Amino acid sequence: MFIDKARIYVKAGDGGNGIVSFRREKYVPAGGPDGGDGGKGGDIVFTVDEGLRTLIDFRYKKKYVAESGQNGGPSNRSGRSGEDLIIKVPPGTIVINESTGRVIADLKENGQSVVVARGGRGGKGNQHFATATRQVPDFATKGEPGEEFYVILELKLLADVGLIGYPNVGKSTILSKVSAARPKIADYPFTTLVPNLGVVSVGEGTSFVMADIPGLIEGAHMGVGLGHDFLRHIERTKLLVHVIDASGIEGRNPVEDFRVINEELAKYNAVLAERPQIVAANKTDLPGAEENVKALKEALEPLGYTVFSISAATGKGLKELISHVAEKLAEIPETVLYEPSVEEVVYTAEEEEEPYEISKEGDVYVIDGKWIRRLMLSVNIDSHESLQYLHRALKRKGVFDELEKMGINEGDTVRILDFEFEYIK
Repeated sequence: MFIDKARIYVKAGDGGNGIVSFRREKYVPAGGPDGGDGGKGGDIVFTVDEGLRTLIDFRYKKKYVAESGQNGGPSNRSGRSGEDLIIKVPPGTIVINESTGRVIADLKENGQSVVVARGGRGGKGNQHFATATRQVPDFATKGEPGEEFYVILELKLLADVGLIGYPNVGKSTILSKVSAARPKIADYPFTTLVPNLGVVSVGEGTSFVMADIPGLIEGAHMGVGLGHDFLRHIERTKLLVHVIDASGIEGRNPVEDFRVINEELAKYNAVLAERPQIVAANKTDLPGAEENVKALKEALEPLGYTVFSISAATGKGLKELISHVAEKLAEIPETVLYEPSVEEVVYTAEEEEEPYEISKEGDVYVIDGKWIRRLMLSVNIDSHESLQYLHRALKRKGVFDELEKMGINEGDTVRILDFEFEYIK
């Protein structure tokens, strides 16, 4: 079974909590704070394994959670960090954040890895909060939660050459003749329901990967027939070999076939329509085919296309076709679907969010947001010193200034998560 798209849930490990602890040793009557830090949560890491060919494993397991960090200990002992969770994917996998639609990574090379979800930072023990005026801090901070979200995995074949065209035009037969691949072949439309790959050898030290991709029909850009399942796999190819039934035995016009297929490519992805194409007029061993080949050459060669007259059944013209394909591939640069950059990873999308937002629910001012939630994890509400720490953090971030602009008055209620405070100027 060929699985080329999957949706899974990933959650990085939570950071461990810092702890409150004081030295309790013999002959040390007034030991200082020695609460250790929590360990970092494990990351979710995707890595390429060239031994994999499909995303079928993700059909059965859809939830991946990394190990959380351990809590800190006394005597300034830090908690152990959680282990990263390594998820193996086949080469050609694109990882997309479902909620933002942003591409996190385009994984192509064997061994290539990327951190998809980062583990939470460990909380700080009370040893960090001792000052000249606060020598006995009775609070520590909690670990941050690990990132969690759904990702879409899409597998786009890593092939140099894609065989495109209507169903039943002979693509599978061509692949079987020029490579060691043995695709299923029969005389009915949509025989090929999954892409087939074959390595084509052109001589000593020269070879390329050719993909026989499921047949394309009119309306495929809207998902008709095999539609998007077909089009997804030709995005990586450097060169397209457009196979056309020159015999017209299916009752279609070969020149019209060429036009329809390219219109579908353009509607799905304009870049695909610009990809170099070589035309292979197949089934020329059948009566009337040569007249259609002549018509194809008259229509397409003035537009810059090279038309080869071939017969996959008899092998006629295949050697010349493959030699020309190899020459063209040597001239074409590698296809890049996604150019990764620091600004385009998923973490940047979250960092671009506002640190907090303030709204009103009746007479209550409500403060919410990722930053404020993370801050509240660091606060011990029962500790006066910890509440002072919260007050200073809110002031530095400009929260009080925003509340003043919104017209808050002394005595009004402010809610942060499940806690309510009375505002005092």
